[in-house]
Amino acid sequence: MRIAIITLHLIGNYGGILQNYALQKVLTDMGHTVETIQLPWQKKMPLWRIPLSYGKRCLKKYVLRRDCRIFYEQWYNAIHKDLIAQMQEFVKQHIRARYVKSFSVLREGDYDVLIVGSDQIWRPKYSYRPITLAYLSFARHWKAVKRIAYAASFGTDEWEYTLGQTARCTSLVQLFDAVSVREKSAVGLCQKHYGVKAVHVLDPTMLLSVSDYLRFFEGSPRVHQSKGQLLTYVLDASPAKDEMVNRIAAYYQYRPFRANSRFEEPDAPLEERKQPPIEQWLSDFYNAKFIITDSFHATVFSILFGKPFIVIGNKERGLSRIYSLLEMFGLEKHIITSVEDLDLKQGYGYDAQQVNDRLRSAQRESLLFLQQSLS
Repeated sequence: MRIAIITLHLIGNYGGILQNYALQKVLTDMGHTVETIQLPWQKKMPLWRIPLSYGKRCLKKYVLRRDCRIFYEQWYNAIHKDLIAQMQEFVKQHIRARYVKSFSVLREGDYDVLIVGSDQIWRPKYSYRPITLAYLSFARHWKAVKRIAYAASFGTDEWEYTLGQTARCTSLVQLFDAVSVREKSAVGLCQKHYGVKAVHVLDPTMLLSVSDYLRFFEGSPRVHQSKGQLLTYVLDASPAKDEMVNRIAAYYQYRPFRANSRFEEPDAPLEERKQPPIEQWLSDFYNAKFIITDSFHATVFSILFGKPFIVIGNKERGLSRIYSLLEMFGLEKHIITSVEDLDLKQGYGYDAQQVNDRLRSAQRESLLFLQQSLS
């Protein structure tokens, strides 16, 4: 079958890119023709706002003498493209994408199946504007197409939709042939707010084997030796998180190093903000002796690669998805929310065989959902 995947932009997010690669690979291995629909990601100001916005910026810069970029959007797009250039090499080489100006370009008959997911595709503040696009509003009247949600995520166990958004998305999600979600709490949210039965499945990255990832970095000229043993992948830095890193480094006598750049720090030097290749990111996780993170997908790869790890609770980005993931594998002790929670004497290793047994069981159930939904 011809399948189109609707997901978030494949730009500066390691987990977002890898989950899409994984879902494409699984579907392709099943014998389907798959491509991911991608919209323009560049910042763009509506024409009607230009005179007023540029006028305000000129006033701020030249009259009030404040630091201000008049042509901010053009500057941002140029810089951002440079920052993620090495990540985009992976997208170009390993992901089949169809780039369109808007979803309205798609026509009934282009695809047999539309799959929404994964990642926080159903979280309003992270997804499309309007959010109804993530529920296939552009295909509302298509007759001969299957609609499937695979591991769609709200990102949190709190309902962040307005009443209007809830009503519009309810009418759309009830058109779906099958709905699955990435977090246990999302099953209840779908039932409560949409009246829809959803299945809890694995994130696509966990459907692949370790060997599927090893092939990207073993012997790759794009990969260099890791700079330490204690890998940190922290999206929202803080003094408290730095203290945790320092304590763990001192306890184990490991040298800490970053898996990501200072990408999200606008005041950092440009060279220090350029994101490493995805192959390097994967290699660093695989070769680390201990991992500290506040990221969902970094937690995923810590588990996949069998590494001792700690997850620092990140309420802003959503905790329910982390709790759901850890609970699935009996690893709840690995999440901490403050320095006081840190207990290095207990250790943060685990029974890898038990985790792998649970993973294989969850893989079978998740793949069965996909196969049955597509049949």
